This record gives sequence, C-alpha cells and structure tokens, in this order.
Amino acid sequence: MNAPILPAQIEFHPDGTPFSPLYGDIYHSADGALAQAQHVFLRGNGLPGRWAGRHRFVILETGFGLGNNFLATWAAWRDDPARCQHLVFISVEKHPLHRADLERVHAASPLRALAAELAAQWPLPTPNVHGLAFEQGRVELLLALGDVGEMLPRLQARVDAIYLDGFAPARNADMWTPAVFKRLARLSSPGTSAATWSAARTVRDGLAKAGFQVETAPGFAHKHEMSVARFEPRHIEPPPAAFIHRDVPGEALIVGAGLAGSAAASALARRGWSCTLLDAKPDLAGAGNRAGIFHGTFNAPDSVHAQWHRAAALHLQRIVAPAFASGHLEGASPGLLRVDARLRDDIAQAQLQQVGLPSGYVRWLDRQAAREACGVPVLSGGWWYGGGGWLVPRGLSGWWRAAAAPRLRVVHGAPVARIERRGAHWLALDAAQRELARAPVLVLACAAHTAALLAPDLLPLQPSRGQVTGLAADTPGLRRPVVPVAGNGYAITLPDGGLLIGATSQLDDPDPAVRPTDHHHNLLQAQELGLLDAEAAERLRANPSVLTGQVGWRAVTPDRLPLIGPMPDAAAWQRALEQGHRADALRHLPRAHDEQAGLYVFTGLGSRGLTHAALGADLLAAWITGAPCPVEASLRDATDPARFSLRARQRSGPPQGG
Repeated sequence: MNAPILPAQIEFHPDGTPFSPLYGDIYHSADGALAQAQHVFLRGNGLPGRWAGRHRFVILETGFGLGNNFLATWAAWRDDPARCQHLVFISVEKHPLHRADLERVHAASPLRALAAELAAQWPLPTPNVHGLAFEQGRVELLLALGDVGEMLPRLQARVDAIYLDGFAPARNADMWTPAVFKRLARLSSPGTSAATWSAARTVRDGLAKAGFQVETAPGFAHKHEMSVARFEPRHIEPPPAAFIHRDVPGEALIVGAGLAGSAAASALARRGWSCTLLDAKPDLAGAGNRAGIFHGTFNAPDSVHAQWHRAAALHLQRIVAPAFASGHLEGASPGLLRVDARLRDDIAQAQLQQVGLPSGYVRWLDRQAAREACGVPVLSGGWWYGGGGWLVPRGLSGWWRAAAAPRLRVVHGAPVARIERRGAHWLALDAAQRELARAPVLVLACAAHTAALLAPDLLPLQPSRGQVTGLAADTPGLRRPVVPVAGNGYAITLPDGGLLIGATSQLDDPDPAVRPTDHHHNLLQAQELGLLDAEAAERLRANPSVLTGQVGWRAVTPDRLPLIGPMPDAAAWQRALEQGHRADALRHLPRAHDEQAGLYVFTGLGSRGLTHAALGADLLAAWITGAPCPVEASLRDATDPARFSLRARQRSGPPQGG
C-alpha cells in the first residue's frame, strides 16, 4: 500500500537560504541555486553538449526539492540551438512543496516565468507518477511522489544522465544507500552519466559497487570537491523483450478514430511520429454521446484499480483545464459527486483516514453537504471528486486529432475487415481484400472489433450496449444538479439546461434501436439519485415520446481495466518455456517475434473511456517508442494486454515434457 504523501515544510535562514526543519539541512548553497545546478548537475553530466543531435534525452533526479535543477535544465534546453527534440526529466520527491510555497521560493528567481508554468501544473500530493508537459510536449516532467527507495523500482526507463541530489548523507541516509545506487544502475545504460555535489566516501563507494566509474571534480563555490561518474558495468543484461527502444520517430497505422485512437494519434504525433487513422464511420463529427463524465475512484485499501483511475483522472484534468478556460473544449471540471447509500459517514471518514489521500482529490460529504454541493436533494452522502467534471467525447476526440493534424492522415468510411503482416509492414484490408493503409507499427483502437481482427479468444473483450436519455430543460419536475452526479447511473446538466441521464449496460446486445424500456431504467436511476420526483418520473414513463436517446457500445474487460500495449507472441512464449527460460512475469514475455512485431492494442476502456484515454495514450506511446513509462510498473502490468494470457498460463501450470 502506498504511504500518504506529506508535503514539505520550509523555513528560511537570515540570508534567504531555504531550510528543511525535517532534515535539518539547506535546500541549496547560499551561493545560488541556479548556479549550483549549472555547475554540479548540468556541467557534471556534460550538458548541454551531450543531448545535441538526439531525438530524446532522459534525465533522472533523486530529489526534486524546490525544482531548481529542473528549471535550470529546462532553461539550458531552451537556450541551446542544438538541443534534443524531446527532453524527459524524471524526478522523485518524498515531500513535495505546497503550490503556494513553490510560487514563493521562485518569486524573485531569474527563471520565474518558467517557474510560473511549473506552478500552474503543480499536482496534488498523491502517491503517483505525475506527467507534466511543457513546450508543446517537447519538455516532459515525470514527477514521482514517494520515497526514493520505493519509487525507483517502480520506474521503467532508460536514462542518459542522473542528478544525485538530496539532503546530506548524514542527514538523510535513506537517499544514499547501496540499494538506491543499485536501482539507479538498473535504469542506466552503458555511458549513462551521474553527478552530485557530495564527495562523501559512502557515495563514491556505493556508485562504484553499482557499476559506475567514479571521479572527483572541483566543487561549487566553497565546496572543494564533488563526484561525477559514468556507468560502465562488467556485465550488460539485455532489456526485457517487452521493451523496444525506438529513438527515431516512425510511422503508425491506427484503426479506430474514437477516444482511444484519436488520443493515440495525438500522443504519437507529439513524439514526432506520423500516423494514419482509419475509421469505419463516414463522418466523425456526430459520433458519440452529447456529454460524458470523468473522475477518479477511491478504495480502501488503495487498490491497483483505484490507483490507475486516480492517475488517469488527474492526468486528464491537467490536460483539459486550460482547454476549458480557452474555449477549445466544451465541458467543465467543477467537481463531481458520486453518491453511495451503502456507506455511513463514520465508515467513509475512516476509509479516507486509512488511505491518506488529499482532500483536493477526494473527500466524503454527508447528505446535507452533498445536497449543498450539487444543488439537488440527493438521498445520501457521497464521494466528492474536486477535479471531476464533464465534457463532450466527440469534441475531445476532435481536439486530439486537430493537435496531431500536421502529422496525421484521417481516412473516413474505411471499415477494416482484416489485418496482415507483410515484410516490415502491417496492412489494413477491407472486406474485398483491398489495402486501406500500411505502416510498420499497427495500433488496434477499435473497441470490441479489436478482438475480431486478432486470433479468436486472444483478448477477453465484450461489447456492452449503453443507452442514454435526454430530458428537455422545460421538463416539469426536473431537478438540475449544478455539478455532475453519479451513483447507479449519472446525470449531467447540459449547457442548454437539459439533463442527460444514463446509462444502461447490456452485454452482447447488438440492438441499435432506442428502447422505451431503457428510458424507463434511466428514469428510475435518476429518481433514485433525487433528480426527479415520483410524479414527474411517472409522467415521463407514460409519455416516452418526449424523451431523446442515443445508443452506443463500449468494450469491457473482465477486470474493468483497459488493454494497452503490445500483443504477446504465444509461439515464442511456448518455445521459451520449453527451453527453460523465465516467463513468470509480464516483462519477461516475448513480444518482438517477426510475425508479431509492431502490433499494439488500445481498447477495453469500458464506461470510463473519457477518464482512461489521455493517460492510456501516453502509456501506449511509451510502449511504442521506448520512452520512459508515465505510470508505475504495477499500473503498466495492470493494463498490459498479456495479463490474461499469463494468468491462464499460471493456472494451467508449466508445459509437460514429451
């Protein structure tokens, strides 16, 4: 279980140097934080020269602190005409600043404009990897909140440079242990550099035992020496088959232009890839429901399911908030109430105390507070998600496609009946076996149709039919909530004053017709939420012609988590098992066989497509390009499409010898 994140407390010495009372140490030298960052970490790692001509350069930092090292590196990248195309900065921090403190410590900084951009995206203190993007996505900060010893094993990346920062070994020994150095080595490749202001013997010896060649160099200001190192291990282990490193942008073919496919095209285009997007619909403008909700999930204890939903919701909220403010997206994030009549107030509060998440993410409201928050007489208390809200799915998909436009070709009215591997390319073919498009990388993002394009029973996907109901603004007896309300069903007050309620969920139901019985179901749920009184609900059930409706299908998985990543190579997997190779974890499963290379899926988003799509697309892009993973290893495994194959294999036992 993740430990709660406790934000930092900052005091200041008389000379203005920030000080941590918890660790009894200063955050940076009194001679200047930015000058120290440039001398120790940038020059100590040969930067900016080493990133010249690179498509992607990855830096790992062991203590974010006040953010000066990140800001100095970002500024150096900005000022360098030979800079890499993409800079990824991964930083671990156990005690992140409060946003107000971050703004305060950089108020007089020469880099205060960059610091203001950082503060605008500053995340809630939840135990997650938080992805922040700057410079139109060309500078990425992956901020891993948690203890360094716990977070480093959860990171999946190949780093080019390491900033070893943190309070002094004598003050904060946990950041300078042999285990930490060993985990840094796991994330390194031959030639990875490292630098730190510390010249302590324990630091130099720890790096050396982990495979680094260590030297001393002139220190900063009044400090005589510092340490620099280069990773030169005696033995080099090949990366797991699942992780393919593609440093040069390529081409991808994506089947499906809904939320998943459009988000995937945007994520890949930001990383320099060219994409072709195929969709069976002749027109994408009218596809999808009028609106949908997004929010996280809370469980006690903090399950992997809840962790994924939280990470995805927070990621989406960071992305859409500026688009709402600028008018580029229709929707809002005023908060969302999820009522739960099963919970007593005291039990809910005890669960929150157990998990320790910040109230800005989730808190419990008793019935009176819930009624005040949503503006309607809901019948019970509920969970309040402060960053939750609603938006228009087709608007979000279109926004993503527009962002990818310079590198995106969209083909409408192109139903894919079959996929085929020919040489180094994947082909998408129609029912007449005519080629629609081809590319070296193929992403199937076409909901339940994904399973039909693969071998039978390879993916446990089911189509789930859903019908929503629309109520006009002048409907007698209608109670319109001021924020989205969910529970058994959900309700959104639309900009025109009408109400959208839903939705049904029927597995393997192909009926496209809007059904009065489903309207009846949705009205009953709205009544249970307190949005309709009994008399109004009965009038509507007796006259369903005044109701509007829409039907769509979701793709759902047995564990209600999406499928994101490369397909496993079953034949190569069987051969590996027969030869005695290890294949008991997802990262060990073969993926890159000639007949399977370059095949990825992004589907199974279920009823939470709005919440899942943005983070899922970045995770998919990391799988495809070999970029650092934007989520912890446990969440990557939880959404890996090979997870069901591994579980089936583990249930059946090892193969029998002949």
